[in-house]
Amino acid sequence: MTEKKKPSIAGRLKRRPAGASDAKGRMQKAPPQAAPGASGASDAGKLAALTAERAAARAASGDIARRPNISAFPADETYDPECTRCPRLASFLAESHATYPSYWCRPVPAFGAAAPRIVLVGLAPGLHGANRTARPFTGDYAGVLLYQTLYDLGLASQPTSVSYDDPLKLINLRIINAVKCVPPENKPLPDEIRRCNDYLRAEIARLTSVRVYVALGRIGHDAFLSAMDLKRTKFTFGHAAEHPLGQARYLIDSYHCSRYNTQTRRLTPEMFKTVLGRACKLAGL
Repeated sequence: MTEKKKPSIAGRLKRRPAGASDAKGRMQKAPPQAAPGASGASDAGKLAALTAERAAARAASGDIARRPNISAFPADETYDPECTRCPRLASFLAESHATYPSYWCRPVPAFGAAAPRIVLVGLAPGLHGANRTARPFTGDYAGVLLYQTLYDLGLASQPTSVSYDDPLKLINLRIINAVKCVPPENKPLPDEIRRCNDYLRAEIARLTSVRVYVALGRIGHDAFLSAMDLKRTKFTFGHAAEHPLGQARYLIDSYHCSRYNTQTRRLTPEMFKTVLGRACKLAGL
């Protein structure tokens, strides 16, 4: 039996990963399209239409042929565009920039309202999504469902996100990733999650207006608990699970809105909208 050779980092860069995560927030490659029933066909049609709409918006914008300007993202205790705390991630960013010179290829900042009522805690940038555009969930499949749902609930000014400087505004909501740099194979290591947690902790401490935190996947859930010094044993992850935090604040869990989860119907558009709609109600919106 011939041993299979492990692909090089450069080889991995040339393949577009699905940017998908499983129910626990672990990033995985997308499987073939599952055969849906009547409801599944409806969901698939909605996502196909949203994907086409996003592609048209990108084409109209020139598809972001230039690298975002670093001066647009000043450093503070919550974010550093030149952070190199994680050697593996810093090296991967340098290699991806060499392959894709127009990509952002730096830590991705949080995005949204300065004094939000709701905060979404995601996982990490996708190689061809936020790592390219410098905005969370922008340019990848997960962002199609996310931004359309936020728009439907009155939390976004438009249903598509194209680039860091397009007209989109988030209303009463902010998005923060547990890990700010794209990891190889979309899988951050535990020590990388821990190092980046200092930034998440600082941002959460600064956002005193927040009433509801929505964790997208288990990694986002666990990263939030670490940032808040809360014990995982008292807050079990589960889709649509609600965790009172005291002082009229809540943590709500959701499966990640990834290609893998939506194609396997672990997460449907209706399920996702229900969770975010509940977040709006708890936040008083």
